[in-house]
Amino acid sequence: MDMQKNMGRRRILGCALAAAATLALALGLSACGGAPAAGSDAQAGSASQRETKTVVFTDSAGREVEVPANIERVVPSGHTATQVLITLAPEKLAGLSQEITQDQRAYLTDAPDESLPVLGAAFGSKGDFNKEAVAATGAQVLIDTGEYKEGIEEDLDSLQEQLGIPCVFIETKLDEWPAAYRKLGELLGVEDRAEELATYCQDAYDQVSEVMAGIPQAERVRVLYCVDATGTNVLAKGSFQSNVVDMLADNVAVVDSPAGSGAGNESNLEQIAVWDPQVILFGADAFAAGVADDPAWQTLTAIREGSYHKVPNTPYVWLNNPPTVNQVLGMQWLARVLYPAQFQGKGSAYDVAKSYYKTFYGYDLSQDEYGRLTS
Repeated sequence: MDMQKNMGRRRILGCALAAAATLALALGLSACGGAPAAGSDAQAGSASQRETKTVVFTDSAGREVEVPANIERVVPSGHTATQVLITLAPEKLAGLSQEITQDQRAYLTDAPDESLPVLGAAFGSKGDFNKEAVAATGAQVLIDTGEYKEGIEEDLDSLQEQLGIPCVFIETKLDEWPAAYRKLGELLGVEDRAEELATYCQDAYDQVSEVMAGIPQAERVRVLYCVDATGTNVLAKGSFQSNVVDMLADNVAVVDSPAGSGAGNESNLEQIAVWDPQVILFGADAFAAGVADDPAWQTLTAIREGSYHKVPNTPYVWLNNPPTVNQVLGMQWLARVLYPAQFQGKGSAYDVAKSYYKTFYGYDLSQDEYGRLTS
């Protein structure tokens, strides 16, 4: 009986010693900074801290905005931001400003999922942004891109308060795309992809600018860009939509108040005849194919001489609408259309289109496809 009692005491003592050793080991690991076991509360807390960590980001309007350090879900404020984000980080889009058509998807190899909600545009003439739907997307940040306008700071502050998430603005002028992409790359943590696109934009702008510097203003082609279904609305000189035409040509559409929208300024054939452009560009909604047989349009020198072109429009209009990074392609294309001799040996219009589609959309554009887009 005493022997059994002694054995029992030894078993209890052994268990106590083992427990003490286990506790000492755990305390030792903790003191040495050992990682907690997977799935522990400590590890979950650490992950939560990483997700909630924020940094201060200064946007193009000079606003200091507190944003998550790790951004995985964003929504665009409108169509320009949608397109920019598709080229840079489509996997981070949590919503779209408008539906991406099947014609567009044919060229966008990394197009966002078709199930993404369509939220509309926060600014502009429509102003159909669905603020209530943003919360359901789980978006961490709203991104606005485009032209800086007076009052944008107040507009974004107000939108930020309504949505409950940070709203940032990135200005995207034709000559500032490299800086815009780098700033977006910093914000979204996609610096390598941003640098690839920034370098392309810089090289393209530098090449075209160098050629244009050798063409005096008096020798530049007189151009008119017609954009509506009747062909008589025009993109006026000085508008954000016409900055490619203004850079490369003598934009004859001089009006008192240039319209900021893609619909342009209203005009008529009589006024166009007075402007007497050497070259007419027709936008996606105009009727370039029919003007050659239209007696009214045949009164214009450019039409009689066949000096008119349809602006390609897939997946986005190359010169405008939206006036975003597609203009970098339009700038290279139109420069070669207007001044082919000056771009000899610098790549054909097809060459630059093929390069752009591959770099920005991941798509291999064939010569036949280019022909269909530009005819």
